[in-house]
Amino acid sequence: MLAAAMSCATAPQPPGFPMVSSRADEPVAPDAAPAASPFHHDPVLLTEVLSYVPVGARVAVDCTLGAGGHARALLERFPATKLFGCDRDARAIAAAEAALAPFAARILLKRLPFSELPHHVLAGSVDFLLADLGVSSPQLDEGARGFSFTRDGPLDMRMDPAHGGRTAAEWVNRGRPEELLRLFYELGEERFAPRIVRAIETARAAGPIATTGSLARIVAEAVPKRFQRPGFHPATKVFQALRMAVNDELGELERLLASIAGLLAPGGRAALIAFHSLEDRRVKEAFRAWEQPCVCPPELPRCVCGKVPLGRRLTRKPVTAGVDETRRNPRARSAKLRVFEKAPLAPGDRP
Repeated sequence: MLAAAMSCATAPQPPGFPMVSSRADEPVAPDAAPAASPFHHDPVLLTEVLSYVPVGARVAVDCTLGAGGHARALLERFPATKLFGCDRDARAIAAAEAALAPFAARILLKRLPFSELPHHVLAGSVDFLLADLGVSSPQLDEGARGFSFTRDGPLDMRMDPAHGGRTAAEWVNRGRPEELLRLFYELGEERFAPRIVRAIETARAAGPIATTGSLARIVAEAVPKRFQRPGFHPATKVFQALRMAVNDELGELERLLASIAGLLAPGGRAALIAFHSLEDRRVKEAFRAWEQPCVCPPELPRCVCGKVPLGRRLTRKPVTAGVDETRRNPRARSAKLRVFEKAPLAPGDRP
């Protein structure tokens, strides 16, 4: 029911995973993950996520695998479930393979963006799909990855450097002022974007801005001191905007949302965890449109547009972390979980 290739080309194919498409057996790029400290990431809202897995789920998809925390708990709780996992980060895949080794016969892992899921997962086969959006703790905590404004490193921010793409340094040093202004306003919701862009222009005129530490200092000096909050780095929103642009995070999310309905089996559920308003708004609006697709004027006595609801929202409001979890893992404070359930088969419909 899933793709034919494991994340390592030499790994044997588990039984029960027939090929889906001609692209599904492409081997993962052979480049090795960079040597670094162990890849560890605490899964957020774990208890809440597991509570939404349908009883009897046969196929689950974790499209933001990370270190495999959610996936491992799911496989332990549901022994009949097989899981397809993917991630753009080579180190995440390596860590997940180690964490999920006891379940080797029930998993299939690939390094790829979740927008490519339709090429690897059979349409209408997924009973539970999970996406934990955003960036993982190891990516934030290691300066060498180029995501952190508190640990100096190369200004990169690519989740999958092996596949190329425009780095954060290229955005900062070569981006037109109006491009950076729009980026910081739209993706960072940064009120001081004009001041920050002017400061970047001045700094890069003297030489390339090459490190995260350099950019963080430039931004911090541009933001008025009276508006800097304790415990909130003034470069937070700029770094968020750059990371999202470098990895096309909103584009990836839009493509995932466009594919979910086709991937889910009747009665299947999609659980998405967002960490900021730009992601959460898109998830909320998509779920609402799936549940209430009618576009007829409200004055009409009945629907004539022919749009049929795809299912229902199981979370009218987002599920958030409790006090104990936020105390243990402060990054869980901004997590918002929303769940959608695809309509089951009507009596007489073909499975």
